[in-house]
Amino acid sequence: MDHFRRSARNCFVAPVDRLTERRRDEGWIADRLADLASRFVVVWRDKFLLAEALGSGDPRAALLSRRELGGCLLSEPGPVVLLGQMDGRVVFAVGLREEGDAPPAELAGRGEFHSLRRAGALLAQREGALLAHAKAMVHWHRHHSYCGACGSPTESVEGGHLRVCTHPDCGQYHFPRTDPAIIVLVTSGGRCLLGRQPRWPAGMYATIAGFVEPGESLEAAVAREVMEETGVPVREVIYQSSQPWPFPRSIMLGFRAMAAGEQITLGDGELEDARWFTRQEIVRGLGDGWLRLPSAVSISYRLIEDWFDGGGAGRLSEVLAAA
Repeated sequence: MDHFRRSARNCFVAPVDRLTERRRDEGWIADRLADLASRFVVVWRDKFLLAEALGSGDPRAALLSRRELGGCLLSEPGPVVLLGQMDGRVVFAVGLREEGDAPPAELAGRGEFHSLRRAGALLAQREGALLAHAKAMVHWHRHHSYCGACGSPTESVEGGHLRVCTHPDCGQYHFPRTDPAIIVLVTSGGRCLLGRQPRWPAGMYATIAGFVEPGESLEAAVAREVMEETGVPVREVIYQSSQPWPFPRSIMLGFRAMAAGEQITLGDGELEDARWFTRQEIVRGLGDGWLRLPSAVSISYRLIEDWFDGGGAGRLSEVLAAA
């Protein structure tokens, strides 16, 4: 199995030249920031500026020039991060100050701000990947303004991919961190195990997921999370694909697993319900309107889709379209 190709099907995954070799070249970065050919992704309150509204049929990210940013780059100081190069243009992320109920007036008429959760599945694959990178990096900068070792202010260097403590006796380096989380579709015969959290929309069921703990293998995390949440033991844990999940800064590591038992016992309070579904029950639930599956933006949907499509009950995308 080509895991690279399988992961490339997931939202927020696409090859983008991150220009890693340029991050330490401060002169080059300064020139690109001043270059009218460079483009800027604007982040405000964890939302992104879209040049075309959702529902327009062609939503796309607003990649603004320095001129189109107006005075935002100077009057709204915040994280500025080198994201890479796309279509021959260097692209930066700009995190605007979050005070106030409205984005800067300079951006009026440039588009609408939307969350990545809502817009991600509608954007072109490369744009979604670019915005996921931007969101995670801006969030990291917002929460690492001070050194975790001595409490002194930190400053951004290397194109925004490193923060350094400013205290002369400390100088600690702080690199961006990604939190690994597992997500797994457990199957038994012709059924799959799905659960729902109480905060989700009515009827929403999804795969089991949770964060990897220190000193734990990915496979052990799969077995522990499934057991803690549903009481179901698993075996034959098989890696499927991965997906950046910038909510706020995780990577989802997708697995399939076989159940070693089918008795469900809700354990840790994460889920309010968990149950086994056949493909036919999923079709009926979607058709009757009481069942909802995760958005196509998530790897949870992809795990369910891959299992469903392999069982001779048709394609899940077609079932959803008809529901």
